Amino acid sequence: MNGLVDGPGVTPGPSSDRDELAALVDGLLRTVPDFPEPGVQFRDIMPLLADADAFARVVAAFADHAHGPVDLVAGMEARGFLLASPVATALGAGVVPVRKAGKLPGPVVSQSYALEYGSAAVEVQPFTIPDGARVLVIDDVLATGGTAAATVELLESCGATVVGLSFLVELQALGGRALLPGRHVDTLLTLP
Repeated sequence: MNGLVDGPGVTPGPSSDRDELAALVDGLLRTVPDFPEPGVQFRDIMPLLADADAFARVVAAFADHAHGPVDLVAGMEARGFLLASPVATALGAGVVPVRKAGKLPGPVVSQSYALEYGSAAVEVQPFTIPDGARVLVIDDVLATGGTAAATVELLESCGATVVGLSFLVELQALGGRALLPGRHVDTLLTLP
């Protein structure tokens, strides 16, 4: 199922617009087998970013379907940065980069999460997030959901209110949405 919006309490735009944008996104994705390791089907969004019209349409769709007013747009490392910045500009909001551990100068707050083999952590600078800030989280792909769930927990530990999460692509078979119960999760393209 393709859709601009797939969350509770939100009315999506016309179906033909959703389907057309989903088809555009799908046509510009490049699947790279066995990258960065064997068995992984990497979804490369760089052809989409290089297409000025397609990129502008994606940014407009994310901005048009934000859940109410947004103070900050949080982009998850690293492709989320590329999507979050223009969406924040369109919404008149600031940008907060959610980085891998060790990439930001302190002070930082950190949230660990489990990986298939080990763990990882994401960090933000808490002084960039005013208490009660309404934050939209953006990334390119929703896969297993671990990074997204950790990002939500991290932002809320800083006093933010996460108003929604928007992804360019959802890989439905990996079940990432299950780690985000009760959240507004929007995707432009859902793949099996």
